[in-house]
Amino acid sequence: MQRSRAGTYGSALINVMIDAAGKAGRNLVRNFGEIEALQVSRKGPADFVSEADRRAEKIIFDTLKKARPNFGFVMEERGIIRGADISNRWIVDPLDGTLNFLHGLPHFAVSIALERDGGLYAGVVYEPISDQMFWAEKGRGAHLNSTRLRVSSRCSMDEAIFATGIPFIGREDHEVFLAELKRVMAVSAGVRRFGSAALDLAYVAAGRFEGFWEKGLNSWDVAAGIVLVREAGGMVSDFSGRGRMIENSEVIATNSEIHNELRSFIKG
Repeated sequence: MQRSRAGTYGSALINVMIDAAGKAGRNLVRNFGEIEALQVSRKGPADFVSEADRRAEKIIFDTLKKARPNFGFVMEERGIIRGADISNRWIVDPLDGTLNFLHGLPHFAVSIALERDGGLYAGVVYEPISDQMFWAEKGRGAHLNSTRLRVSSRCSMDEAIFATGIPFIGREDHEVFLAELKRVMAVSAGVRRFGSAALDLAYVAAGRFEGFWEKGLNSWDVAAGIVLVREAGGMVSDFSGRGRMIENSEVIATNSEIHNELRSFIKG
């Protein structure tokens, strides 16, 4: 399969983001090939995956820094790096779906967003195993490789498939989530848990899911995906219906047809 390359899609800005995501993603694929052997080693794969994560982040940082030297960064591993250009900063997750990667499950992504003047402006989510490059820029629509994306047109909950994230060990909101899940399960065609918020949002933008909800998320988990859903014609909010997804660490994203209905079932 031919790999996505910069210079193929969108504006100069998008091509810079695609270049960085593609380089990091191809590196992750090479590392992913080592996971099976590491699974049976005495040391185990955790340290290797951490190094793969850091290496991917460095590739992204170096590529973006060279192209836009004055932009700031918000990065999962390196934290906040202030730039001379106070209007623009990158929000980067070099490996979304780390636990999948750790267990040899081929469902993970690179996520890069651009925040401009405090608002989310552009986003790229790259699924390197399948070479799917999701990208969007404010006012220019959302795309998968060279194809324009639109959210699903389904407007009935009983026809809709939703994605979510399940709280894991150390989280205290298991009972709250189970109540949310029970209410949505009772009225929908199904609920999926794939383990990558960035890809869940990209799939909403592509019309594969009618909606996605999760809480306890970081900005780098969702920033690029939020741009994708908006530019594909969908709706994104926090659980109260406002636009404070990053501040409140929670998101509901839908095709807009069933946004309020899904939100009501989640809130109970």
